[in-house]
Amino acid sequence: MKRILIAGAALAAFAVSPAIAEPPAAPKCLHSINIKNTTVPNDRTILFQMNNGTVWRNDLRNSCPDLKFYGFIYVATPPDDICGDVQSIRVIHTGAVCLLGPFSLESMPAEHH
Repeated sequence: MKRILIAGAALAAFAVSPAIAEPPAAPKCLHSINIKNTTVPNDRTILFQMNNGTVWRNDLRNSCPDLKFYGFIYVATPPDDICGDVQSIRVIHTGAVCLLGPFSLESMPAEHH
């Protein structure tokens, strides 16, 4: 009986390990009030830097001509969200309309790693 208790205690010690923080699930929508700025690295990608340091990536459904050069505007959907897979953006000056894809995590603030 004593051996079983010792073996059980040893297994319990190995089973308890520090929790590894998992990245947050990608949101369907971002609250526009929490968006610090955006970056457009190419005509198909928009990076949304949040006030808390998290960066969400959105890969547009299709290439959006001149997006990187001119930038974009959007109208937030109630209650002031920008939503992946349903929201469209408009390229400034050309008027091209492009559809956002889903959001994915680009990076998190250092304290969350």
